Amino acid sequence: MSLPVAVVAGLHTTARTAAVDRLLADVPGSVALHHDLATAAAGTVVRTVRDRDGILSTGETPLVNDCACCALREDLVPELRRLADAGTTRLAVVELWDSVEPRAMAEVIASGGLTVTSVITAVDPALVLPCLGNGDDLAEAGLAAAATDQRTVADTFARQLEYAPVLAVADSPEADDEDRELLAQLHPTARRIPIGADARSPESLARAALAGFDVEAAAAAQHPACALLPQEADGHGVSTLVWSRRRPFHPERLYAALEDLTCAAARSRGRFWLADKPDTLLHWDAAGGALCVESAGPWLAALPDAAWETVPPVRRAAAALDWHPEHGDRRTHLVFTSPALDRDGLARLLESCLLTDAEYAAGRDSWRKLPPAFDTLLEV
Repeated sequence: MSLPVAVVAGLHTTARTAAVDRLLADVPGSVALHHDLATAAAGTVVRTVRDRDGILSTGETPLVNDCACCALREDLVPELRRLADAGTTRLAVVELWDSVEPRAMAEVIASGGLTVTSVITAVDPALVLPCLGNGDDLAEAGLAAAATDQRTVADTFARQLEYAPVLAVADSPEADDEDRELLAQLHPTARRIPIGADARSPESLARAALAGFDVEAAAAAQHPACALLPQEADGHGVSTLVWSRRRPFHPERLYAALEDLTCAAARSRGRFWLADKPDTLLHWDAAGGALCVESAGPWLAALPDAAWETVPPVRRAAAALDWHPEHGDRRTHLVFTSPALDRDGLARLLESCLLTDAEYAAGRDSWRKLPPAFDTLLEV
């Protein structure tokens, strides 16, 4: 028997539990597995298996390498296989602990020979902006999954939200139109399914949980060169600015503007290129007032033709759609989403960081000699 597995994630615990309860109620023969990482400080992770009527079993698994998430990985697949072998479970719902990210677990489940049919992130709209604005380390919030966990609340929440094709949206009385608009603009391609006692939706959460999910395609779509980023939008006090240019950034001017650019929006992400590193695709990822910049490998235009066969088809297709005769796929594409976004001021600041006409005309040999302002940030 092939056991369908739906992964339900989210920092918003009440919304996540409500989503799991809804699935257990609506899918006969379903069970939910949850590993509580809050007990990791005591050296163990507690596993609970339940159905709509209550707890079926509990157990403990020891930490692996002082890492609660590692213990989860070691214990989860065997439990799912046990359920699959028993042949009595119609749907296994993996309810992830607060800060566990769905991509990693979906890939672990798939590598174990099981079938992931959906990834769902549960969200309380009233908590979206507070989470995106929370630059605290997970450890400070009591949410770290390992002693070495250096993630923040904001970047963890952003990845949970943006990876999932389905959002289970809590019916929060504290949420207003701005909150719901922010959620819609952050992840416009997601299916947003209301949950709650009075929720009504033409698409049920149960149907979405069994719809199917391509783990490999989802991973490829996370690459900044082909990610489906939000589009231009403006409504209920929330705006999304899409800023795209063929001309590279001057490294020193961009570096000097990083703090202002990072704090300009609740969330910003995308790809960019620096004049002194014309062959390197750089990933921009900002939330909670903190920015992560890292290399995402070479632009395709910098690769020999023979190397293209090693590149995922989705990335080759994205490059072909946006190919430039001189620069190839080199292009800065940044997206900023926030309430009260100063679109004009942000656009002016970004423009001021580009090469001037004279600098651009000097050519790539000249660009490579510009001061390498990002080397420390990129740990080159």
